[in-house]
Amino acid sequence: MTELVRRHHQTLQATGHRLHVERLAPPHAAASPTLVFLHEGLGSIAQWRGFPEQLCAQTGLPGLVYERWGYGHSEPLAGPRPSDYLQREARDTLPEVLQACGIAEPPILFGHSDGGSIALLFAAAYPERTCAAISEAAHVFVDEKCLVGIRHARDAYRQGGLRDGLRRYHGDHTDAMFRGWCDTWLRPDYRDWNMEAELRRIVCPVLVVQGEDDEYGTRAQVDAIVAGVAGPAELLWLSGCGHVPHHQARETVLEAAGCFIAGACANIGP
Repeated sequence: MTELVRRHHQTLQATGHRLHVERLAPPHAAASPTLVFLHEGLGSIAQWRGFPEQLCAQTGLPGLVYERWGYGHSEPLAGPRPSDYLQREARDTLPEVLQACGIAEPPILFGHSDGGSIALLFAAAYPERTCAAISEAAHVFVDEKCLVGIRHARDAYRQGGLRDGLRRYHGDHTDAMFRGWCDTWLRPDYRDWNMEAELRRIVCPVLVVQGEDDEYGTRAQVDAIVAGVAGPAELLWLSGCGHVPHHQARETVLEAAGCFIAGACANIGP
């Protein structure tokens, strides 16, 4: 089914940086809303491994996948990331990406990990510009399990295996990309990062996807999102699943996301 989805690559400028973008168009796609996919903290377009194409084909909706500053084929990162980098991505960069791509109607956001936090932050900052949000393995505060998981990732990177795997996607800029993620989360001043207060401004429907065995997150993250948003929230809790449900439980996530998206589209006014 995914081979029927047309893929178009382009480059654009957003908040002063060159970003790599892929547009997805299934056959007979509806004009809107667009599904916007936001990758994880070590992610790229290729690391989605065809999931966006599958969801676009299933729903009949157009898609947008892009690589944030410092990732994949986008402009390499220069220097450390600021402590509010997730807020900046949601508040400043994502609106410019949507504008550059001519997406005027409120999108449906699907964000994984860092991308899930960005999806929620965008929905909080621009409630009138968000149709719905799917938050997968997102964080809304820093907890010890997250930090332990990142330290383990740092060790695996230093030993070389994780670095070699990531270089396939990020090339010569892999070290800067990894430091921009790892060093930021492990900085002492980042320990107080918290976006729970912003959740109450989210009024769109939210689907929260979480693996029970997530190496980086706890049930407390999920409970905070579900309890904190002002709009309707659904929870997909997956036993025997880790940090990447859209790979580790793909069919279940596709089915749940498809049903959620259908409900969100049904509520769009004429």
